[in-house]
Amino acid sequence: MQHLTLAASLSAAVLFACILYAESADLNSDKQALLAFAASLPHGRKLNWSSTTPVCTSWVGVTCTPDNSRVHTLRLPAVGLFGPIPSDTLGKLDALEVLSLRSNRLTVDLPPDVGSIPSLHSLYLQHNNLSGIIPTTLSSSLTFLDLSYNTFDGEIPLRVQNLTGLTAILLQNNSLSGPIPDLRLPKLRHLNMSNNNLSGPIPPSLQKFPASSFLGNAFLCGLPLEPCPGTAPSPSPTSPPSVPSKPKKSFWKRIRTGVLIAIAAAGGVLLLLLILVLCICIFKRKKRAEPTAASSSKGKAVAGGRADTPKEDYSSSVQEAERNKLVFFEGSSYNFDLEDLLRASAEVLGKGSFGTTYKAVLEDSTTVVVKRLKEMVVGKKDFEQQMEIVGRIGQHQNIVPLRAYYYSKDEKLLVYDYVPSGSLAAVLQQSYWKSCTGLGDESEDISWCGSWTCSSSRRGRREVHPWEPQIVEHPSVTEP
Repeated sequence: MQHLTLAASLSAAVLFACILYAESADLNSDKQALLAFAASLPHGRKLNWSSTTPVCTSWVGVTCTPDNSRVHTLRLPAVGLFGPIPSDTLGKLDALEVLSLRSNRLTVDLPPDVGSIPSLHSLYLQHNNLSGIIPTTLSSSLTFLDLSYNTFDGEIPLRVQNLTGLTAILLQNNSLSGPIPDLRLPKLRHLNMSNNNLSGPIPPSLQKFPASSFLGNAFLCGLPLEPCPGTAPSPSPTSPPSVPSKPKKSFWKRIRTGVLIAIAAAGGVLLLLLILVLCICIFKRKKRAEPTAASSSKGKAVAGGRADTPKEDYSSSVQEAERNKLVFFEGSSYNFDLEDLLRASAEVLGKGSFGTTYKAVLEDSTTVVVKRLKEMVVGKKDFEQQMEIVGRIGQHQNIVPLRAYYYSKDEKLLVYDYVPSGSLAAVLQQSYWKSCTGLGDESEDISWCGSWTCSSSRRGRREVHPWEPQIVEHPSVTEP
């Protein structure tokens, strides 16, 4: 009996060891595939990928499964990748679900093994220089396909008809030709095939989409565009021939000229009154805004404004031409761009004299704090100099570091680490609780420990103080 028990225990141990080895081997194969990809493809922004660092917690742009056994997301937007995508690298990531290599300078064909990753459901390759035909071996798990702003040619593969899970197909601004397949995809909600060389009638299954989805294809016809040549309109139901009615004299022709002049004059007067009322409203609004702006900028080297609407989205006035200009500081491990930040869900954390603070959660669950300085009037050069100073100050242990910033004429954004404990005081108190009291129980006397926390916060203040009033007050240092 003891022999049987011992044998069962050994079998269980061997099985457990095999499972651990298999998981380790899978993650190690993912790691080797990513290292081969980085080594074969030049990139402008240096990646911190190394064989000596853990993939799931240290590598920029890489997200693993919850149990850290496989790589399931790879996001490398606008990192300066240049050249063809090497085959037999990314295609080995057979647990990959999201791949984003948009806004780089990738060239030549898309390797078939990349689009055919079995678990891949989102593929973002827009704004590159990829060419050749679209692979016919696309994964049946795809739900979002964006190949826009490349130079793909040839016909749209019929394989797309079988991707019944697709919700978005974005192929605009390529060189695709030939007819559009009849894509009977029940979940399709977003479609754009504009600015290609497509020809022939638009299939009935796609006529529900707006004309903007097909513009820029000179030889496309049918709804929602112009009818195809030689297509007769459907006959109407049989009806008795209409008897020509006696033409009636136009109503307006029967109105006297004097009445028309009076109506025109009244309309002109009404228009002038509306313009006058509008000017008065604008003038009063400016008069009300001037005292607020003056009081908020008093004593500051740089004038700043307070947002009036707490629900205002920090991305509302960022112009399309100024996107992808998020500036990261050295030492930051974040790897997202402005477009990712603007798509993030935002929650207002507070408002101050320099703007509104938001908690932003990105698509890959990265959480940051965004400080919006919308009404600040400062030149770009001065703003960048101030941000460099704030970035250096942020290296102090008692100050939350500034990770990135964005500047435009109408919008300034600051990006900080999100501190889930709530405030700097809470973090300082939690981090050094045991070293202060030696008790580990917050119910005990905390008077001198609280004084230590205040002292730490004041040390952060003193670190900032020598730079005032050269810079905007650091928004992450507050007394407990």
